[in-house]
Amino acid sequence: MTASSIPDLGSNSLSTSDPAAVRSWLSKHHPKQLALLDKFEIELRLGRLSSTTKAGPDGVIAAVGATSTSDRLLVTRRTVGLLKHIIGATRWKNGAQLLVLLRGLGRELHEVGGFREPVIENIVRRVMAAVREEAAGEPDGKATDTGRLSLQSILWALPQHVKSPSNRSLSRTDSHQRQSSIASEADLESTNEFPPAFYVNRPELKQTVMEAIQEIVTELEDVYGNIEDQATNHIHAGEVILTYGKSKTIERFLIAAAEKKRTFQVVVCEDSPSFGGHEMAKSLAKAGIDTIVIHDSAIFAVMARVNKVLLSAHAVLANGGLVASSGSNMVALGAYNNAVPVVVITGMFKLCPMFPHEGQDTLNDLVSPSKVMDITEIKDDLLSSVELINPVHDYVKPEHVSLYVTNVGSFQPSYIYRLLAEYYHTDDWKSFE
Repeated sequence: MTASSIPDLGSNSLSTSDPAAVRSWLSKHHPKQLALLDKFEIELRLGRLSSTTKAGPDGVIAAVGATSTSDRLLVTRRTVGLLKHIIGATRWKNGAQLLVLLRGLGRELHEVGGFREPVIENIVRRVMAAVREEAAGEPDGKATDTGRLSLQSILWALPQHVKSPSNRSLSRTDSHQRQSSIASEADLESTNEFPPAFYVNRPELKQTVMEAIQEIVTELEDVYGNIEDQATNHIHAGEVILTYGKSKTIERFLIAAAEKKRTFQVVVCEDSPSFGGHEMAKSLAKAGIDTIVIHDSAIFAVMARVNKVLLSAHAVLANGGLVASSGSNMVALGAYNNAVPVVVITGMFKLCPMFPHEGQDTLNDLVSPSKVMDITEIKDDLLSSVELINPVHDYVKPEHVSLYVTNVGSFQPSYIYRLLAEYYHTDDWKSFE
């Protein structure tokens, strides 16, 4: 066996995806990338990732100012920028090492608050899927036969099929070919987590992975435009449309329909106590759209006059369910009881490979109740017997959603599960839990 045929698994490589090991490896070999990761994590903890950004001299997106509302697309783009910079600057040798690095980064971000921003973990899984696709291809850049790769993956996943070739009677030529295409037998037995092709040292792999990441960047840049192109397919003349709170995606969707000469009326729920609906209504009215603001308590009363409900998404779950801002479930229930279709406007970067095992608590977070009421006004005897809960999000069941309008088309909730296979590899769905 030649020394060049064995992947470098020495001190310069990363053999475990434990976050502590990843930080130690970055600290020793890539301190600049560790500093970039630390800065990203600080902004994540402080909730400052949704800030106005610009590209720095090294091509990394940096925050320059805060915004009043969260922007999931901006968070996603900043995550892609972080991964692109780390992958391009670190010294990994093959697809297996890169996947270990990405998995460790995903776990690190999950622990510091990434579970509150599911788009961060989604984009890490998306990049991991791209790495798997590129690593499974032939060295000349041609993709491996899909059927053969699927069978190989199935066999590789079964421990009883992972056997040492030492008992086989191989010729010198066959033995040399096997040794030059995969890692040594000892390496495979110690790691045996990925298919053999992932342990091949391919110098061109970094370039192909960076090109795949650039395709993701391009897709994110076109998210709003692709959604706006579908506005006239879902908004018709004379309709009364109800929306809840403020959403940049829905705002641009409605304005795009108005610019294409659609005449309609929008009813905006004020979304108390943040009152984002007032800001939303002001933007729509400025664009020439007939807009009415109502109290949240009037939702059920006006729902019978509504033709369609538009909701935004914090995350789209694997079963077709929706995680949206608190109060959205009330809107969806009102629409369901009045047979009004609920259309969710969202980008596919919010597609999350998670099932709602925790029900209404899925991907949810609780904040201080002081944001919705003045605790000092409550009598002391009531405070001891009353539990005040202020959830940030709501879970909406898939049967209460009629359609998802995304940047890649429109889909019913029952089709969402099929889309997961196109964006993420099944082995990466639970990589960060």
